Amino acid sequence: MAADLIAAAATAWGRSAVGIVRLSGDGAANCAGAVFSPADGRSLRDHPPGRLVYGTLRDQEGRPVDQVLGTWSAAPRSYTGEETAELQCHGSPMVLTLALEALYAQGARQALAGEFTKRAFLNGKLDLAQAEAVMDLIDAETPAGARVAAGQLSGELSRRVEEVYDVLVDVMAHFHAVLDYPDEDLDPFTVQTVDKALAGAEEGLSALLKSYDRGRILAQGVPCAIVGLPNAGKSSLLNALVGYERSIVTEIPGTTRDMVEERCVLGGVLLRLMDTAGLRETEDRVEQLGVERSRRAMERAGLILVVVDRSACLTREALSLAQEAVSLAPTLVLYNKCDLPPADIPRSLPDLPGALEVSAKLGTGLDALAQAVAALFPQGGEEAPGELLTNARQAEAVERALGSVKRAQAALAGGVTPDALLTDAEEALSALGELTGKTVREDVTARIFQRFCVGK
Repeated sequence: MAADLIAAAATAWGRSAVGIVRLSGDGAANCAGAVFSPADGRSLRDHPPGRLVYGTLRDQEGRPVDQVLGTWSAAPRSYTGEETAELQCHGSPMVLTLALEALYAQGARQALAGEFTKRAFLNGKLDLAQAEAVMDLIDAETPAGARVAAGQLSGELSRRVEEVYDVLVDVMAHFHAVLDYPDEDLDPFTVQTVDKALAGAEEGLSALLKSYDRGRILAQGVPCAIVGLPNAGKSSLLNALVGYERSIVTEIPGTTRDMVEERCVLGGVLLRLMDTAGLRETEDRVEQLGVERSRRAMERAGLILVVVDRSACLTREALSLAQEAVSLAPTLVLYNKCDLPPADIPRSLPDLPGALEVSAKLGTGLDALAQAVAALFPQGGEEAPGELLTNARQAEAVERALGSVKRAQAALAGGVTPDALLTDAEEALSALGELTGKTVREDVTARIFQRFCVGK
């Protein structure tokens, strides 16, 4: 089936040194050649695939607009598996606009968001886990996050899934072979054989599911709530961590009323910071709403930073807040304003982790805070980075597959004959197929590629 021709800018929109226009589909090289004239006088398609060619880019009226490099790739040896072409221009938004207008005039259409990668998936150049990793790699904000996405893009997660998938396929294939060819000299289909195979699948899936917590943190970061009583220095701490004045800071208690969110990398860990309203009893309805949001932020946080004013006396409210935080998530207690004369505050709070002394104003103690965060969320693990599950869709599919395998194990232990277990095995295979795209529904595929940008 002929693939219609699509075109889009493959680089971010804005002024830059280089801007790339990408085409994919039948006639991509000819379409690019219609607006690009190689300096040697030959057409783009007359040059070998994969070779960069210097020449002139022309608008739809044939007027020169840039000196660029062009290249093309023949199907199926391309990113999408289709014939493709690229024009590497200077990174002027106007040049890219004129190039695209000229290509559209030649019959190409505007690519949809994620359409290049979706075509790579549909044409078997990438499986679904690899396709998801493309956007994760683009969005990566830490070295660890980039390594995870790069590993998934190279197929590490897919290979780990395939190991379990193949075990279950072998079980089903063996059973059907024995059933359909009873006269052949085949190994008997025994309970022991099935039990061993299911145990191996259960072990592999359990380990994979356990990787989700670490993979999610590396890829998406840790939701981190900054909480404390009014005027403890929460907004000053957020500003110190992100490196600029993100939150308004005054000496007036209760300045922060709505939640302020920002990201930063601390100790190699991506933190999704939430600067919350000071927690106190108040008659102000607007401040009450801020306090309610602060409570909800604590409940969904993966890390809580409790900020305590070191220069003021430790109150029962501050102690109660710290104890509540510990009950909800990993917590670090920060004695802020250590640059001021201290009040009589104990070095650590009862039944709580050791506190750190910081000065958000001067940046004192932030290195120690970074070390504490790194210790709470270690980067290393037994698995290769690319073998980790990194999103809820993947984890849910593995969880369903694991449930099917466990049901099969329970039925086998209860004396059910092996042939009755095939339904559970098929359900496990279907769930695992959703990870790589073997059995994924069209609506799920569409939803996955919606988060891509145009040109990818």
